[in-house]
Amino acid sequence: MSYLNNLELHHILKPHPSTCICIEFHLASKYFATGSADALVSLWDANELACLRRTLLIDIAHTETSEKVTDIPVDAAIFIVRWHPKQYLLAYACGDKNNNNDRRREAGNLKVYELQE
Repeated sequence: MSYLNNLELHHILKPHPSTCICIEFHLASKYFATGSADALVSLWDANELACLRRTLLIDIAHTETSEKVTDIPVDAAIFIVRWHPKQYLLAYACGDKNNNNDRRREAGNLKVYELQE
């Protein structure tokens, strides 16, 4: 494993004003998305390291055309987003306020959406 000794810092990006908590690469490595504790989601061009879009929504669009399909409003930090490998199901984990009297506590939630064709 001598190749590990040759690692060099390639680039530092500052994609979010708050802590970046997740990153996911497109299967063909053309794009990657980052998520932050400030509830911002950013889509990046992996070759140019340029931010293509930043949103407070989970913005669902065709990656090649950027044509908007739909969006999901969010108002809490999103920790991870995953598509089902064979169906139009999108799941994400987020922090939401509890529904009880203690509004200062956050609760972890898993939300699943089905995209209708």
